[in-house]
Amino acid sequence: MKILVQIKRVIDYQVTVRPTADGRNVETAGVKMSINPFDENALEAAVRLKEAGLATEVLAVAIGSAANQDVLRHALAMGADRALLLETEHTLGSLQTAKALKALVAREAPQLVLTGKQAIDDDAAETAQMLAALLDWPQATFASAITLADGVATVVREIDGGQETLELNLPAVISADLRLNDPRFIKLPALMMAKKKPLETLPLAELGAVDAPALTLEAVNEPPARPAGRVLGNVDELVAALRAAKVLS
Repeated sequence: MKILVQIKRVIDYQVTVRPTADGRNVETAGVKMSINPFDENALEAAVRLKEAGLATEVLAVAIGSAANQDVLRHALAMGADRALLLETEHTLGSLQTAKALKALVAREAPQLVLTGKQAIDDDAAETAQMLAALLDWPQATFASAITLADGVATVVREIDGGQETLELNLPAVISADLRLNDPRFIKLPALMMAKKKPLETLPLAELGAVDAPALTLEAVNEPPARPAGRVLGNVDELVAALRAAKVLS
């Protein structure tokens, strides 16, 4: 069984994000970039399934410029067998990404597609759902546990009321939550071995996928500063303050 894992290169979660000087985008020059944390959980899950003998190949896929080779090498060091860069200079939205992945699924024929539940740059949390709809495959989102047996994926997922368990006939699309696992620490020998693994580059246009931007980013602004808090002496003062703020009537 082949598992395809989509990963995305984003600003590292420990970096404070700032708008560019013209306010038209987010500053990335000189900023540390890394694999999207949720995608790393998805990749760890795929590698563990292969180590358990439930998968034969793990293919890591990124979409974007040549700069994405660093996160693909990270994926190879974690245990992916192959890495593929769908190269484009444009930034794709969720639907464009899903359409590109659909075309790639037709080419690679995986039995399972794993993604992170969302990317921390746009927090859209919709690519996996769109891909499943385009493929007409069953889906499970926000997965916190995945088991495979007899062509069926059993997925425990996070919902507002707690947890839900689903059984999906493969092929299927699953998106990973942070609770799914703790990604492994990559040691130096794994990094060295990753340099010998295949990393293929394929122009996105060769898949027949549209890479022209569908959305235009007009402006990026920092959130307004919060007013300073104050200490209140008792409940009456709290109620009065809430009424003054029109929180209570």
